[in-house]
This record gives sequence, structure tokens and C-alpha cells, in this order.
Amino acid sequence: MAEAHQAVAFQFTVSPDGIDLQLCHEALRQIYLSGLHSWKKRFIRFKNGVMTGVYPGSPGGFMVVVVSYMSYNQYRRQRIVGGVLVGTGLWVTIIMIMRNVLKSLLSWHGWMHARHGSVSWSTRLWLILVKVFSGRKPMLYSFQNSLPRLPVPTIKDTCRRYLESVRPLMEDERYERMEGLTKDFEKNLGPRLQWYLKLKSWWASNYVSDWWEEYIYLRGRGPIMVNSNYYAMDFLYVFPTSIQAARAGNAIHAIMLYRRKLDRAQVQPLMLLHTIPMCSAQYECMFNSSRVPGVETDVLQHVNDSKHIAVYHKGRFFKVWMFYDGRLLLPREIEQQMERILADSSEPLPGEEKLAALTAGDRTPWAKARETYFGRGKNKNSLDAIEKAAFFVTLDDTEQRFEEDNPVKSLDSYAKSLLHGKCYDRWFDKSFNLIVFKNGTMGLNAEHSWADAPIIGHLWEHVLSMDPLKLGYTEEGHCCGEPHPNLPGPQRLSWDVPAECQEVIQSSLTVARNLADDVDSHIFPFIDFGKGLIKKCRTSPDAFIQIALQLAHYRDKKKFCLTYEASMTRLFREGRTETVRSCTLETCAFVRIMRCNSLTTCLSLLKLAAEKHQNMYRLAMTGEGIDRHLFCLYVVSKYLGEDSPFLKEVLSDPWRLSTSQTPLQQVELFDLVRHPEYVSSGGGFGPVADDGYGVSYIIVGENLINFHISSKHSSPETDSHRFGANIRQAMLDILDLFQLEKKTK
Repeated sequence: MAEAHQAVAFQFTVSPDGIDLQLCHEALRQIYLSGLHSWKKRFIRFKNGVMTGVYPGSPGGFMVVVVSYMSYNQYRRQRIVGGVLVGTGLWVTIIMIMRNVLKSLLSWHGWMHARHGSVSWSTRLWLILVKVFSGRKPMLYSFQNSLPRLPVPTIKDTCRRYLESVRPLMEDERYERMEGLTKDFEKNLGPRLQWYLKLKSWWASNYVSDWWEEYIYLRGRGPIMVNSNYYAMDFLYVFPTSIQAARAGNAIHAIMLYRRKLDRAQVQPLMLLHTIPMCSAQYECMFNSSRVPGVETDVLQHVNDSKHIAVYHKGRFFKVWMFYDGRLLLPREIEQQMERILADSSEPLPGEEKLAALTAGDRTPWAKARETYFGRGKNKNSLDAIEKAAFFVTLDDTEQRFEEDNPVKSLDSYAKSLLHGKCYDRWFDKSFNLIVFKNGTMGLNAEHSWADAPIIGHLWEHVLSMDPLKLGYTEEGHCCGEPHPNLPGPQRLSWDVPAECQEVIQSSLTVARNLADDVDSHIFPFIDFGKGLIKKCRTSPDAFIQIALQLAHYRDKKKFCLTYEASMTRLFREGRTETVRSCTLETCAFVRIMRCNSLTTCLSLLKLAAEKHQNMYRLAMTGEGIDRHLFCLYVVSKYLGEDSPFLKEVLSDPWRLSTSQTPLQQVELFDLVRHPEYVSSGGGFGPVADDGYGVSYIIVGENLINFHISSKHSSPETDSHRFGANIRQAMLDILDLFQLEKKTK
């Protein structure tokens, strides 16, 4: 086993000559350095809180305003205090005016309707004003108080757009019935529910996010593995090292560097067009967080600081400190700790090996077991070490990698391993798991309730850009640097799991394995063309892909279905996601006529469908989507004890095609022209409906699009590999239309 380390600050013995006190200077030094680190962190947080609280003002601006005011009024010494107070009030007034002007500016979204590549004079003037009132050198949370609140759409608009979205999916008789329910709701119950929702929107920071987090995620009693958690992959064609401990060393160090930047608010806020700020609230629970199970609802547990990570390897759990001598461990030192864990030959304690299966099964049995068996003693201490860790690491004992001679099977296996593994070798409750495989390939598994995929994607881009190019490896494949001669080893966590608890673990594992075995994953790199060629067709790449997905689905199932495309609402404070209903009347019209020989008709309908999709996406981003509004109206109706046939039917329709684009947010970190392979191959998620598909895609550079498809083996209607082939053919067929148009011209 890795060496155990106990730092004892002092020892004393009682003898006839008195008390012999022996101080351990090294232990006292470590205590001093640890305290110093904690106080530095508190000071930085305090300073950042002040800077964010007064933004777009600054201490320098405060001095300028106060001194200028006092100089202008020629204040004497006896009136300095009054001058400072008046100057401070003037400074605060200026800050509030700038904030409110900026909030008003950010509430205008006309810039989104400009044609690609052209910017109107009104938009240019607006961008200049936004820059002027945005201040200088913003930190991560600087714009939070200046972001507008998510608006509540009108009942009339939501009902109209809902009927429009379901028209292509319903026969005339069912549509007429739904139209009647909609009109009745719009006239009677809807306005009453809307009044309560409006009241909440005036009072709360965001009228959707807290209910969305609670009712969609935390109150779910089924497994979060596959159903909620999602994954992110490593480089597809690049293998920096085959040494597992070394890859873990660089990756963990890069993640901890990102956490340091996050703690200091040095991560730059994401800005559209380098000017328009997006909400950063979701970053707050990225580290030191865990989803804690409850009998009826889970809760998110977050601690301000954590100096360790939790590591799992071959059935054993370890606590690994990330700081020594008052500093963060270097990559080679972290590799040294991972080597010690890999070399540990001790056997798992009874019940320890498959303990994490509790986080993979149903939530209620896990909550009851946690309360019964993990509330005291060594079990509580060990569980705390995991739940309060910065994040969770699995040193996987399998090998996963893209293999050129077996691309389909290797990528499918890789995706399934990241999504669920063995069902007991990931701690699915942690905010995220770093998984490092035996051959050096790695990936992430992330819990969904605390944030959406772009947030974890931002971290992952940082890690991948740091790992091979900035941190690097030696010729032998080890991390750069030297091992530490006196570094204390990892601490093996201890458990006392009774037989009754082991039965619960086994039951949860059975549920999880049945779920995992049913997942049909298919990942394929689409290399025929990418966004570079799509843009030459003067079409949005996302609209192009979404229309291709509709065409592929129609060919796959011979019918259309309710389609979910995730869009973000982070232009608003505490915004998360909204749904773009991608199956539109225009798209269905194009799909139906694709067999027609009329090129002109096909192209005109295709362009109409693409324009409609872009408009739907804009509406979702600017708070005019319908699904979050309908969801919140339903929640209000339940609080009031009102039964709405309309809302009940709306929310019971399954999303048989659930899609999401994984955005590449920090393009400046990667040289995609010279090295397009140095970027993540994206990530994916499990199927939302039992008889449906989940599709995630990432646009990599100009010439590559990676698709991640999931479905269930148990459904006779779905086949992920068949659907993948249909997607590829649909992409090629749509491109052919544009190429035929060029030839005709």
C-alpha cells in the first residue's frame, strides 16, 4: 500500500524529571503554510467580491471622482469627511447609472437578426455603446448585476408557437382537439397562471432556473447515470503518452490551475462578438461539489475550498492532497502519487469495490442507505472525503482509444465506458469525474444538475490545450520535472460496509447494469466536409445539420417526431437552456419533397427551412422560446392545485429526437488550421426516450464534424448505427443540392 503519513505537531512524555515536550518543526511548518494559503484565498475572494460588487467602477475611479469633486468645490481640511462622503455617493450613482444603461442595452437583441457577414450602422453604434458602458478588464462575475432578467413571453405568443410546432406531427382530428384545448387555456386558466409567473419574474433573478434545477434534475428518482450525466472525449487522433499516471498528472494539474483561475475570477467571461457578456453563474459549483441524495429530492452540496481529490482504482478509494509546502503539486509530483496508487496491491474491503454503484442506481435506495450506513464513524469520514473533494478521478483498468483499423467498435466502446463504465467505478454524484484509462486516453463524466455542457466544455478545452503543448512530456512519456523526495503518500479510505448495505449496493448495480447494457452508442467522425464548405453554401452550419437530422430521421423511421435542440439563455442572468423545436412545417415540407426531381423547388424549400430554424434559435436565445414558459406555467398550476388538460398533454409528449451541439468556445487556444486534431472530439449523452435517439455533434475546424448517437437496444424502432448511416447520407444529399445549383448556374 502507498505509504501512510501522519503529521504530528508535538509529542510529550511525562518522566520523573518533568514533562519532555518535543515539537515537530516540519509539521508546524506545514500547518503554517496551510493557514497562509487559506488566508490568501480568503483575501483574494474578498478583493474579487469588492471588485465585482462595484463593477464597472473601480477603486481608481473612486479616487478620481472623490479627488475631482473635492478639488472642484475647494474643500478645506475640516470638511474632508463630508467631501469624501459626497464623492462616494456620486461615484456609486455613476456606477448604478452605468449598470442600468448597460442592462437596457443588453436587453436589445436586434443584432441577432443581421445577415451573416453584414453589420448595420445601428448595430455598430449599439456595440460601441455596450463597450463604453462595459468598463475595462472585467472579471468572470463582473457582468452579473448588469445582465437583464429573462422575460416572460405572453400566453398568446406561446400558445401560437406551440400549435405551429406540433402541426406537422398531428393528424387533423388530433390537431383540432389540441387547438381547442389551447384556446380554452389561453382564455381561462392561462392568464391566472401567467400573473403568478410575472410576479416571480419581478422578484427572482430568473423565473425558470431554480424550478428547472429542482424539478427536472434534483427531484428525479431514477438513475442519473445515462439518464442525466453526460461525457466528454479526449483527442481523437492524438495520443500524448501511453503512461496512465503521467496523463493523469498533467490533466489533474491543468484542472487545478483552472480552479485557481476560477477562484481568483481570472477566467474571462464568455463574450459573444467579443462584446456581449454571457452569464457566468453556472461556474460556481464546478469544483468541491456533489449531488447528495434525498428520499424525495436531492440537494447540491458545495464547499468553498477543498485541498484534495478522491481517486478510485481497482475497487479502492484514496484521498490525495493537492498541496504541499504551501503550493500546488507539480505534474510530476501528481504522477508520483498516481504511481503509488497503481502500485498498491492491497485488496478492497468488503463492500468497497462496488460501493459507487449506489450513485448509479435509483436515488431513493441510495438516500436511505446513506442515512442508515454512512452517517457516522469511518464511513462518514470516507464519504465526506469523496463528496468534499475538488473532483473525482478514476484510474480505469481498461484500455480505450480510437483505432484506425477498427474505428466503429473502438469509438463505441470508448463512449460507453465514459458514459457508464462498469457502473461502479465512477462516482456519478460528483460534479465531474476525470477518467484516465490504462493506455493514457482520458475523458470526463459530468453530473448535469449544477450546470450545462458548455461550462464543463470550457474547462475541458483548457485542459486539452495545456496537456501536450504547454505542460508536455519527456521522451519516455513521463511528466516534466522530478519526483518529490519527501512527499507524503495518498491516504487509503476505510469503510465498514455491513451485509445489509452490500445487498442495497448489489440491487443498485443490477438496476444500473440493465440500464447500461441497453445503451446503443455509435460515434462517427464525418470527414466528407465541414463548416467551411457549408458556409460557402451561405447556410448556417447548425441549420444545415439539424435539417439533415430531420431528413435522416424520416428515412430511418418513415415519420417525423417532436425534436429537442438545446439552446442557451445565458444572455440573461442565471440563464440555462431553452428548447428549439427543430421539426418545423418548413423542414417537413423540404424532407417530403427531397425525392422530387425539381432542383429549384428543393432548394427554395431548404432555404426556407434553414431560415426558419435560425429564427427559432434566435427566439430561444432571446427568451421567446415556449418550452420553459410552459414548464413554469405547469409548476404554478400544481402549486395552485389546478388541473390543466392542455399543460398535461403538452408536457407528456416525448422527445424522440434529442439533439445538442457541443460548441468550441475558446478557439484561440487551438491552431485548428495547422493542427485540427488538437481539439476534443466532443461528447454525448444517453437517449431521452425509450424509442428515440440522442444526438450530439461538434464542429471541429473547417473540415470535420463528430457525431455521437445513442439509443436503446430494447427498442425495435431504433438502431444507432443505422441512424448514423442515414445522417451521413442526408448530409451528402443536402450538399449535392447546392453543388447542383452551382453547376446549373
